[in-house]
Amino acid sequence: MKIDVITAFEDLITQTLSHSIVGRAQKAGIMKLGTLSPREFTTDKHKTIDDRPYGGGPGMLMMAEPLYQAINKLRKKSSYVILTSPRGQVFSQELAKKLAKKRHLIIVCGHYEGIDARIYPEVDLEVSLGDFILTGGELAACVMIDAITRLQKGTFKKEDVTSLESFEGNLLEAPQYTRPEVWRGKRVPQVLLNGNHKEIKAWQHAQALEITKKFRPDLLENASQPKPAGRKKKSIRRK
Repeated sequence: MKIDVITAFEDLITQTLSHSIVGRAQKAGIMKLGTLSPREFTTDKHKTIDDRPYGGGPGMLMMAEPLYQAINKLRKKSSYVILTSPRGQVFSQELAKKLAKKRHLIIVCGHYEGIDARIYPEVDLEVSLGDFILTGGELAACVMIDAITRLQKGTFKKEDVTSLESFEGNLLEAPQYTRPEVWRGKRVPQVLLNGNHKEIKAWQHAQALEITKKFRPDLLENASQPKPAGRKKKSIRRK
Protein backbone atom coordinates (compact mmCIF):
# COMPACT_ATOMS: atom_id res chain seq x y z
CA MET A 1 0.00 0.00 0.00
CA LYS A 2 1.13 3.56 -0.73
CA ILE A 3 0.09 6.54 1.38
CA ASP A 4 1.01 10.11 0.42
CA VAL A 5 0.40 13.03 2.75
CA ILE A 6 0.07 16.60 1.50
CA THR A 7 1.30 18.85 4.31
CA ALA A 8 3.41 21.93 4.89
CA PHE A 9 4.84 20.21 7.97
CA GLU A 10 6.37 17.05 6.55
CA ASP A 11 8.55 16.28 9.59
CA LEU A 12 5.44 15.92 11.75
CA ILE A 13 4.40 12.99 9.56
CA THR A 14 7.71 11.27 8.85
CA GLN A 15 9.13 11.51 12.36
CA THR A 16 5.92 10.45 14.11
CA LEU A 17 5.48 7.40 11.88
CA SER A 18 9.10 6.24 11.87
CA HIS A 19 8.79 4.27 15.10
CA SER A 20 7.28 1.02 16.40
CA ILE A 21 4.92 -1.08 14.27
CA VAL A 22 4.34 1.50 11.52
CA GLY A 23 8.07 2.16 11.25
CA ARG A 24 8.77 -1.56 10.88
CA ALA A 25 6.00 -1.91 8.29
CA GLN A 26 7.68 0.79 6.21
CA LYS A 27 11.07 -0.89 6.44
CA ALA A 28 9.50 -4.17 5.36
CA GLY A 29 7.85 -2.48 2.37
CA ILE A 30 4.34 -3.30 3.57
CA MET A 31 3.38 0.38 3.58
CA LYS A 32 5.18 3.05 1.57
CA LEU A 33 4.87 6.56 2.98
CA GLY A 34 5.46 9.78 1.08
CA THR A 35 4.95 13.47 1.81
CA LEU A 36 4.54 16.47 -0.46
CA SER A 37 4.44 20.12 0.55
CA PRO A 38 2.04 22.51 -1.19
CA ARG A 39 4.81 25.09 -0.89
CA GLU A 40 6.44 23.39 -3.88
CA PHE A 41 3.65 24.79 -6.03
CA THR A 42 3.80 28.45 -5.01
CA THR A 43 5.10 31.27 -7.22
CA ASP A 44 6.20 33.93 -4.74
CA LYS A 45 9.56 34.08 -2.97
CA HIS A 46 7.95 33.50 0.44
CA LYS A 47 6.24 30.27 -0.76
CA THR A 48 2.91 31.49 0.58
CA ILE A 49 0.16 28.89 0.88
CA ASP A 50 -2.39 30.84 2.96
CA ASP A 51 -4.29 34.12 2.69
CA ARG A 52 -7.08 36.09 4.35
CA PRO A 53 -10.66 34.86 3.78
CA TYR A 54 -13.07 36.85 1.63
CA GLY A 55 -15.87 38.34 3.70
CA GLY A 56 -13.61 38.79 6.69
CA GLY A 57 -13.18 36.62 9.75
CA PRO A 58 -10.33 35.45 11.95
CA GLY A 59 -7.41 33.34 10.81
CA MET A 60 -6.01 32.43 7.42
CA LEU A 61 -7.15 29.93 4.77
CA MET A 62 -5.04 27.54 2.74
CA MET A 63 -5.10 28.66 -0.90
CA ALA A 64 -6.67 26.46 -3.55
CA GLU A 65 -4.00 26.38 -6.26
CA PRO A 66 -1.07 24.88 -4.28
CA LEU A 67 -3.34 22.16 -2.91
CA TYR A 68 -4.86 21.47 -6.31
CA GLN A 69 -1.47 21.05 -7.94
CA ALA A 70 -0.17 18.86 -5.12
CA ILE A 71 -3.19 16.55 -5.33
CA ASN A 72 -2.95 16.21 -9.08
CA LYS A 73 0.77 15.56 -9.05
CA LEU A 74 0.16 12.53 -6.82
CA ARG A 75 -3.19 11.36 -8.15
CA LYS A 76 -3.40 8.13 -10.18
CA LYS A 77 -6.31 5.98 -11.32
CA SER A 78 -6.06 3.94 -8.11
CA SER A 79 -5.82 6.99 -5.81
CA TYR A 80 -8.34 7.83 -3.11
CA VAL A 81 -8.13 11.37 -1.76
CA ILE A 82 -8.95 12.12 1.89
CA LEU A 83 -9.18 15.53 3.52
CA THR A 84 -8.84 15.94 7.28
CA SER A 85 -11.84 18.08 8.15
CA PRO A 86 -13.99 18.77 11.24
CA ARG A 87 -17.12 18.30 9.11
CA GLY A 88 -16.01 14.90 7.84
CA GLN A 89 -17.08 11.35 8.66
CA VAL A 90 -15.85 10.34 12.10
CA PHE A 91 -12.94 7.93 11.83
CA SER A 92 -13.62 4.42 13.14
CA GLN A 93 -12.24 0.90 12.97
CA GLU A 94 -14.78 0.04 10.27
CA LEU A 95 -13.65 2.99 8.16
CA ALA A 96 -10.01 2.01 8.75
CA LYS A 97 -10.81 -1.45 7.34
CA LYS A 98 -12.35 0.04 4.21
CA LEU A 99 -9.44 2.40 3.65
CA ALA A 100 -6.93 -0.40 4.27
CA LYS A 101 -8.19 -2.08 1.09
CA LYS A 102 -7.25 0.91 -1.09
CA ARG A 103 -4.06 0.71 -3.16
CA HIS A 104 -3.15 4.39 -2.86
CA LEU A 105 -4.31 6.98 -0.34
CA ILE A 106 -3.65 10.70 -0.59
CA ILE A 107 -4.31 12.48 2.70
CA VAL A 108 -4.61 16.26 2.50
CA CYS A 109 -3.91 17.94 5.84
CA GLY A 110 -6.01 21.00 6.53
CA HIS A 111 -4.30 23.74 8.51
CA TYR A 112 -4.78 27.28 9.77
CA GLU A 113 -8.48 28.26 9.70
CA GLY A 114 -9.28 25.80 6.94
CA ILE A 115 -9.02 25.51 3.16
CA ASP A 116 -10.50 27.32 0.17
CA ALA A 117 -13.87 25.60 -0.38
CA ARG A 118 -13.21 25.22 -4.11
CA ILE A 119 -10.88 22.29 -3.29
CA TYR A 120 -13.68 20.09 -1.90
CA PRO A 121 -14.65 18.63 -5.33
CA GLU A 122 -11.09 17.25 -5.63
CA VAL A 123 -11.60 15.13 -2.51
CA ASP A 124 -13.21 11.67 -2.30
CA LEU A 125 -13.81 11.66 1.47
CA GLU A 126 -13.58 14.07 4.38
CA VAL A 127 -12.60 12.52 7.71
CA SER A 128 -12.65 13.83 11.28
CA LEU A 129 -11.28 12.30 14.47
CA GLY A 130 -14.13 13.71 16.53
CA ASP A 131 -15.87 16.83 17.74
CA PHE A 132 -12.81 18.88 18.59
CA ILE A 133 -10.41 21.14 16.72
CA LEU A 134 -6.71 20.51 16.11
CA THR A 135 -4.15 23.05 14.94
CA GLY A 136 -3.74 21.06 11.75
CA GLY A 137 -4.58 17.76 10.13
CA GLU A 138 -1.13 16.23 10.57
CA LEU A 139 -1.90 14.46 13.84
CA ALA A 140 -5.19 13.22 12.44
CA ALA A 141 -3.34 11.87 9.39
CA CYS A 142 -0.85 10.05 11.64
CA VAL A 143 -3.69 8.44 13.61
CA MET A 144 -5.39 7.22 10.44
CA ILE A 145 -2.16 5.91 8.92
CA ASP A 146 -1.31 4.02 12.11
CA ALA A 147 -4.74 2.36 12.23
CA ILE A 148 -4.70 1.52 8.50
CA THR A 149 -1.15 0.15 8.52
CA ARG A 150 -1.92 -2.22 11.40
CA LEU A 151 -4.52 -3.86 9.17
CA GLN A 152 -2.13 -4.58 6.32
CA LYS A 153 -1.22 -8.21 5.77
CA GLY A 154 2.27 -8.92 7.08
CA THR A 155 2.38 -6.06 9.60
CA PHE A 156 2.02 -8.62 12.39
CA LYS A 157 3.53 -12.10 12.44
CA LYS A 158 0.23 -13.51 13.70
CA GLU A 159 -2.52 -12.69 11.23
CA ASP A 160 -5.34 -12.87 13.81
CA VAL A 161 -3.90 -10.18 16.12
CA THR A 162 -6.19 -7.37 14.94
CA SER A 163 -9.31 -9.55 15.05
CA LEU A 164 -9.08 -9.74 18.84
CA GLU A 165 -8.84 -6.01 19.54
CA SER A 166 -11.34 -3.42 20.69
CA PHE A 167 -14.18 -2.49 18.31
CA GLU A 168 -14.12 -5.89 16.59
CA GLY A 169 -17.75 -7.01 16.60
CA ASN A 170 -18.58 -3.61 18.13
CA LEU A 171 -17.19 -4.67 21.50
CA LEU A 172 -14.36 -3.31 23.62
CA GLU A 173 -11.56 -5.73 24.39
CA ALA A 174 -11.68 -7.98 27.45
CA PRO A 175 -9.11 -7.30 30.22
CA GLN A 176 -5.72 -8.93 29.75
CA TYR A 177 -3.02 -10.00 32.19
CA THR A 178 0.63 -11.04 32.12
CA ARG A 179 3.20 -12.33 34.61
CA PRO A 180 3.48 -12.43 37.58
CA GLU A 181 0.38 -14.47 38.40
CA VAL A 182 -0.02 -12.53 41.65
CA TRP A 183 0.84 -8.82 41.74
CA ARG A 184 0.44 -6.83 44.95
CA GLY A 185 -2.13 -9.32 46.18
CA LYS A 186 -4.17 -9.24 42.97
CA ARG A 187 -4.47 -12.55 41.13
CA VAL A 188 -4.98 -13.28 37.46
CA PRO A 189 -8.49 -14.75 36.94
CA GLN A 190 -8.30 -18.51 37.32
CA VAL A 191 -10.12 -19.17 34.06
CA LEU A 192 -7.15 -17.79 32.14
CA LEU A 193 -4.82 -20.31 33.76
CA ASN A 194 -6.71 -23.55 33.19
CA GLY A 195 -5.85 -24.00 29.51
CA ASN A 196 -9.48 -24.56 28.49
CA HIS A 197 -9.72 -22.36 25.41
CA LYS A 198 -13.48 -22.72 25.11
CA GLU A 199 -14.00 -21.45 28.66
CA ILE A 200 -11.44 -18.68 28.14
CA LYS A 201 -13.19 -17.49 24.98
CA ALA A 202 -16.58 -17.49 26.72
CA TRP A 203 -15.14 -15.54 29.68
CA GLN A 204 -13.49 -13.01 27.37
CA HIS A 205 -16.73 -12.42 25.48
CA ALA A 206 -18.70 -11.96 28.71
CA GLN A 207 -16.08 -9.51 29.99
CA ALA A 208 -16.10 -7.63 26.67
CA LEU A 209 -19.87 -7.25 26.90
CA GLU A 210 -19.67 -6.02 30.50
CA ILE A 211 -16.92 -3.50 29.75
CA THR A 212 -18.66 -2.24 26.63
CA LYS A 213 -21.91 -1.81 28.58
CA LYS A 214 -20.05 0.21 31.21
CA PHE A 215 -17.86 2.41 28.99
CA ARG A 216 -19.47 2.45 25.52
CA PRO A 217 -23.10 1.27 25.73
CA ASP A 218 -23.74 2.92 22.35
CA LEU A 219 -21.71 0.17 20.69
CA LEU A 220 -23.93 -2.66 21.96
CA GLU A 221 -26.72 -1.97 19.47
CA ASN A 222 -24.69 -3.70 16.76
CA ALA A 223 -22.51 -5.92 18.95
CA SER A 224 -21.85 -9.46 17.78
CA GLN A 225 -23.23 -12.33 19.82
CA PRO A 226 -21.48 -15.67 20.32
CA LYS A 227 -22.94 -18.55 18.36
CA PRO A 228 -24.66 -21.08 20.62
CA ALA A 229 -22.81 -24.35 20.91
CA GLY A 230 -25.56 -26.60 19.62
CA ARG A 231 -25.40 -30.35 19.37
CA LYS A 232 -24.53 -31.91 16.08
CA LYS A 233 -27.53 -33.48 14.41
CA LYS A 234 -27.24 -37.19 13.88
CA SER A 235 -27.71 -38.23 10.32
CA ILE A 236 -30.59 -40.63 9.77
CA ARG A 237 -29.87 -43.43 7.44
CA ARG A 238 -32.85 -44.50 5.44
CA LYS A 239 -33.08 -48.09 4.29
